Amino acid sequence: MPYRIFITGSSDGLGLWAAQRLIRFGHQVVLHARNAARAHETAAKVPQAERVLVADLAKLDEVKRLAEEANATGPFEAVIHNAAVYRDPGPEVLAVNVLAPYVLTCLMHRPARLIYISSSLHLQGRFDPAAFAAGAVSYADSKLALVLLAKAVARRWPDVAVNAVDPGWVPTKMGGPYAPDDPKDGIRTQVWLAVCDAPGAKVSGYLFHRLQPACVHPQAEDIALQDALLDLCATLTGIPFPTR
Repeated sequence: MPYRIFITGSSDGLGLWAAQRLIRFGHQVVLHARNAARAHETAAKVPQAERVLVADLAKLDEVKRLAEEANATGPFEAVIHNAAVYRDPGPEVLAVNVLAPYVLTCLMHRPARLIYISSSLHLQGRFDPAAFAAGAVSYADSKLALVLLAKAVARRWPDVAVNAVDPGWVPTKMGGPYAPDDPKDGIRTQVWLAVCDAPGAKVSGYLFHRLQPACVHPQAEDIALQDALLDLCATLTGIPFPTR
């Protein structure tokens, strides 16, 4: 059965490759690009995509509009939160890597499956609510926050399969040309979680790497910190996490 999947940050790299793989498998994919120029380029790269939605995820108003536009296209079986920035200032890392997926999770119609792209670098991160509130957020911190977010949402929404993915170190613009991992391995797990009906792909509350549950930062298992992240995101965006 074909699924509809929405992928943020899908104009290049892992998001684009995942979209291409899903389309080859016969699924419908809605893509996302940061601006109109990149959307035009993306549509040319993946003409089989259903459409390309445009939003700068660093801007809260555009993230809210993106959620509205995505909802207007119809329900999704899966959403892959792939978009990220790496060497940008802390406030932008927080906005794009953490707050945008939080807001989209809150405002989009609830899918059957949610996937947040994290990183092995989350093991080097730290979640300090005061530092996050001040915008002092590193890339590693943001990727830890996504594991916390996945686990928090999994607890709150037991009817949704919610997981994070460590795609490995692959040769994207972010990973660099000498990254050692195969791009095919970098997308296999999120594609599997998005559409596979095997029991192992329909669990919830894990970080996956190469189709297997992976070890997480000790903070990620702290329920109080998971809830603190939701509360902080709600405060920073003005959007409370849905209770139902």
